[in-house]
Amino acid sequence: MALSHLRQEFILHFGEMGSRWGINRTVGQIYALLYLSERPLCADDIVAALGVSRSNVSMGLKELQGWNLVLLRHIPGDRRDHFTTLDDLWQMLRTLVAERRKREIDPTLTKLRDLELLADTAPEDAVARARITEMRELIELLTGWHDDMARLETERLVALLKMGARLQKFISGPADVLSLGRVRQKGDTDGRA
Repeated sequence: MALSHLRQEFILHFGEMGSRWGINRTVGQIYALLYLSERPLCADDIVAALGVSRSNVSMGLKELQGWNLVLLRHIPGDRRDHFTTLDDLWQMLRTLVAERRKREIDPTLTKLRDLELLADTAPEDAVARARITEMRELIELLTGWHDDMARLETERLVALLKMGARLQKFISGPADVLSLGRVRQKGDTDGRA
């Protein structure tokens, strides 16, 4: 399978970026190849296009399936498994964020909560305990925001993202506008300054 210069460059870039994203080069290249392909590809097609071993392709496909980033497709009359990516780029992004959260953020939140419940901490751990609580609260705030954003339809999410500078002007506005959405501080009774 001969690849155009455009496809080669895209695939090579994804391979290079793979290590920065926590996956190996081949996994990044497999994903990029499948993403650009107009049709589902079998492992033999991927081997031919990328020039890597069959075992490397098999392991890469299993990893991508574990991340829910590739889909298995059966082609009538062909016994081989074929693979493709999600067509909707936004759905792919949502899937990737959800998987990273499940693997990285959720275990950290669990550990932070467990650490906060430790009753036998020494007095000298007061600063550490406060920082652990602060970190947990920030992560919970961000994961709550993520949950809200994940429920938005793609069109609404795009519109929100395009607001950019206008949203910044809004939140930089008068204090009475800001108080509507501010986090209630300890001691507040009505949430107003």
